[in-house]
Amino acid sequence: MPMIRPIQKIIEPQFVIESAGVLLRRSIFPHVSNQYDPFLLFDHFAFNDPVEGPIRGFPMHPHRGIETVTYILKGSVNHRDSLGNAGLIGPGDIQWMTAGGGILHEEMPRRGHDGIIDGFQLWVNLPAAQKLIHPRYQGVVAADIPVANGPGWQVRVVAGTVDNVSGPVKEIAANPLYLEVAMESRAKFSLPIPEAHTALIYVFEGKAILGDQEVAAVKMAVMDGGDQIEVQTGDTPVRFMLMAGAPIGEPIVPYGPFVMNTRAEIQQALTDLRNGTFVQT
Repeated sequence: MPMIRPIQKIIEPQFVIESAGVLLRRSIFPHVSNQYDPFLLFDHFAFNDPVEGPIRGFPMHPHRGIETVTYILKGSVNHRDSLGNAGLIGPGDIQWMTAGGGILHEEMPRRGHDGIIDGFQLWVNLPAAQKLIHPRYQGVVAADIPVANGPGWQVRVVAGTVDNVSGPVKEIAANPLYLEVAMESRAKFSLPIPEAHTALIYVFEGKAILGDQEVAAVKMAVMDGGDQIEVQTGDTPVRFMLMAGAPIGEPIVPYGPFVMNTRAEIQQALTDLRNGTFVQT
């Protein structure tokens, strides 16, 4: 019999200001405890109050030792980087960037026609053996993200597999599952997940029953041990992001946009930044 994962704890996202005055709802952030290994950070864009004025975004900044995952629901993000890449991440698009040994990039959000921008950024750790690899992108437009359907539910599969539908993002060390799930009222969705994998569910619209506990938007549920996720709805439909991945099991030292394994590696990143030797070409 499958062992349904109960909720370990529920996280209430906290509002934070990042970079050039960007307001975000933050559920998890890099910490030496590394309790959500391999996941380091999860942010939800939250700057949709008109009194906030123009969106200023994330000017050119460095990353090393991690992967950043940008997923857009509404609006868009213009991006460019030190390798000469540039483009637009639009509604339903995903950008999975492996920063590896070093990259500088810029992300500038833009509101959609309805005045809203909505989306998420996830950081995924890299193992020590891959922290200094050459940067790379896996960018996928909305039309190329496959969809799995079942009775009362629909899943956009970015990474991993649901009902023999596999996502386009491949060859990630954490062997992740990254899904956007939409469920109608009075529906049930079940998915096997390896028992050793960390599993997080971010409910961003509506409410759902996870195991035997109701979770309403906007909250992050950290799932406990087991080998299957089970989500049900009552009278209210729900939309959520489901993330699962294999823990890397290494100590981390986070410092701003860098996550390495030792303090010496952080110092080296700062030295490389000062010396102009940070960027991989």
